[in-house]
Amino acid sequence: MKKELVRCPWCLSCDIYTEYHDKEWGVPVHDDAKHFEFLVLESAQAGLSWLTVLKKRENYRKAYMNFDAKKVAKFGPEKVAELMNNEGLIRNLKKIEASINNAAHFLEIQKEFGSFDKYIWGFTGGKPIINRWRELKELPPRTDLSDEVSKDLKKRGFKFLGSTIIYAHLQATGIINDHLIDCFKYKELI
Repeated sequence: MKKELVRCPWCLSCDIYTEYHDKEWGVPVHDDAKHFEFLVLESAQAGLSWLTVLKKRENYRKAYMNFDAKKVAKFGPEKVAELMNNEGLIRNLKKIEASINNAAHFLEIQKEFGSFDKYIWGFTGGKPIINRWRELKELPPRTDLSDEVSKDLKKRGFKFLGSTIIYAHLQATGIINDHLIDCFKYKELI
């Protein structure tokens, strides 16, 4: 008899969540385009469910030029109007403007540090933080680390990237392993 995989309970409500959990969430990311993608999507998610964003992800990928920060940083008023009329996106002007603003600052970080990856992983010395949570209720919405990263990004001109959104980024990109200890992914990632 095949044993059922134990997963974090948050991903069990639908296939999109389960696939995201099994293939992406918490897996260390070292690709700048993927970091930028998550920053755009997580910022768009503010106040909404992550499932809403995941369902629109492919639309974002097309509209945001495959998450090419150089191209997004050049988006002007016509492109903003186009994005605001795109029913496949979350049509919030402040979030769209923030994503364009953040693309420009993302490029500045790349220039300063050689890559956004070096910058963001530098906060943990290049090593993931491995938490040991047993239940979802133990996971914090933010930490001192997410406060520090968010504060630094804001100082650099980023918008719509508060501590809670940054904590989600750190989790998604594997900088923090917040899989519950009985989840099969936890053991894969330590």
